[in-house]
Order: sequence, then structure tokens, then C-alpha cells
Amino acid sequence: MAWGSGESKQHKEEEEVQEEEEEEEEEEEEGQEEEEEEEEEEEEEGQEEEEEAQEEEEEGQEKEEKGQEEEKGQEEGQEEDGVECVSTAPSRLLAALGMAVPGHLWPLLLLPLLVLAVPTEEPGPGEAVASGPPGRCRRCCDPEELLAPADAAAASSASPGALPYVLPEVRPYINITILKGDKGDRGLLGTPGKLGREGPRGERGPQGSKGAKGQAGSPGSPCQTHFSAFSVGRKTALHSSEGFQPLLFDTVFVNPDGHFDLAAGHFLAPLQGLYFFSLNVHSWNFKETYVHVVHNEEAAVILYAQPSDRSIMQSQSVMLALAPGDRVWVRLFKRERENAVYSDDVDTYITFSGHLIKPGED
Repeated sequence: MAWGSGESKQHKEEEEVQEEEEEEEEEEEEGQEEEEEEEEEEEEEGQEEEEEAQEEEEEGQEKEEKGQEEEKGQEEGQEEDGVECVSTAPSRLLAALGMAVPGHLWPLLLLPLLVLAVPTEEPGPGEAVASGPPGRCRRCCDPEELLAPADAAAASSASPGALPYVLPEVRPYINITILKGDKGDRGLLGTPGKLGREGPRGERGPQGSKGAKGQAGSPGSPCQTHFSAFSVGRKTALHSSEGFQPLLFDTVFVNPDGHFDLAAGHFLAPLQGLYFFSLNVHSWNFKETYVHVVHNEEAAVILYAQPSDRSIMQSQSVMLALAPGDRVWVRLFKRERENAVYSDDVDTYITFSGHLIKPGED
């Protein structure tokens, strides 16, 4: 059974491969058919465009032929009108006289008229030639009222005595200065005109006399005293820890206005101005002394002492420009560098002081 199932799987795979090949062949045939259809459509469109161009050319030729035929018809119509005018003139004349002429006598009557109808090259003396506007056929039987304006002008110029004499135009001239009268009364005052441009600035005038002494003003508000000072100390030693730690103080020497916060260890500036600060500490044997004076959160100055077998006093001072609400305090560096400050319960080894030097401008 396993062998039979293997053959059936192989047979199915061969059939699938054949089906895929047949599908690919069908897709190729469809692509070829689409290309052939597109080529046939392009050829048909080109043939249609050529046929349209030929039709347009044929229409143009037909229009030209029609125009030529119309021109020929107009020329023939003009010739027929002239012949008709000559041929019908005698019949109209005889009809007006009430005379009837037999048909066989018409050729004899028309022959002299045809000879007389042929124009000569130059008109005789005293004869006026009627000329109409160009492109207009004037028949011999047209009435005289249909003469063109140009013919009428020519006729009038040929006989100057036909029109009456035109008198020249005379314009009278009156000298106004002769008729000048007396001077009239003064008229009413007119409305004021618009404001003119501003003129240049004049020169400075002379100084006037001194005025009288004025009255005393009202009393002003009391003057504010610009003063701030503090001085504090610490009687306890302090060793560094994992992070920065503020140096707190337990002794107050001077803090009249309470500008130094003893619990937080901060001096709070009451007003804008220049302040002076000083810091004094005592180092610890064989340890560093690493302390900062801090303005708000930024270290302003450092107080440092190297490790030594003897402890010594160290000091630092600085002048800072503070704004109202600024804080100044002291902090000990963190433990990554072992440091400490020394003090005891008997004496005060650590002090921090400050005061206002100059208030700022309001």
C-alpha cells in the first residue's frame, strides 16, 4: 500500500506540473491575442484618420468648384440682363405708343438698336458719361433717378450755373473793451480754504523771567530701608553620605528680619541687589573637605582642603547678584570622595554669614 500511495502522489505532482504549464501557455496565448488586437485597432484608427483627411480634401475641392460656378453664373446673369434691356426696349416704346408690330419685323427694328448700343471709346463734346460705382452693372433702361451720387456730382460740376450762388459766412466781431462798465461792489467773503503745509520750526526764543514759588506738595510715603543680614553657626561635625546633603546650622548670631531659614539652611533674598557671603569650616584629620556655596541649584564657589594629619581652618567668600526670592545655601559633597567637616559642642568651628551691599534699581 505504501508503494501504491507513493505512485499516486508522484502522479498527482506530474498532473499539477502539467496544469501549471498549460496555464502558462494559455496566459502567453492571451497576451499574444491582446497584442494582436491592439495592433489591429491601431491600424484601423490610422485608416480612419486617412479616410477623414481624404474626405476633408474632397470637401475643399467641392467648395472651390461651387465658388467658381457661382462666379460664372453671376457673369452670365449680368450679360443676360444687358441683352434683355436692349431687346425689350423697342417693345416697351411701341407698347407705350399703342402700336402693334408683327413678329417678322422685329429683327429689322432690333438691328439699329444693337448698333447704337455699342459704346464708343471716347464721348463726344458736351456729352456726359454716366459712371456707376465699381462692380455695378447699369442698364440702358434704368431711370435717371438711379444715378449714383458720383454721377450727380459729376453732372453738377459740368454745369456750374445749375446751383445758386452761396454767400460767404460773415461772423460779427464786438470789441468788449468799448462796452466795459463801472466797477462793481465788493463780493461776499468766501469759505476758508484748506490748511496749508506746516512751516519750518522757528528759532528758540529768549528765556522768560523766573516764576513765583509754588506751593508745598503733600507728604510722600515713608522711605523703605534696604537692609538684610544674617550670621549662623554649627557645633556638630558632618560626614558625607550617598548624595549631596545641605549643611544645616544650629546657632544664630544675627538674623534680624528672619531672612535666613534655620530649618532649611537657606538664605532667602528679600529684594534685588548685590550680596556678600562668607563660609568658614574646620577640616577633619586624614579626610578631604569638599563644600559648595550654592545659588538656587547651581554651585557658585567651592571650599576645598586636601587630606592631612593636621586639621586646619578653611574659608571662602563670594559676592552674588540676587533677585527677590533667590536662595543661597551650603552643601557637602557626596561619599564617592570621602570628606567631612569638624566641630564640637564646646566651640563653633563652622560659620556662614551674608548681608546686602547695594540694593538694585526698582
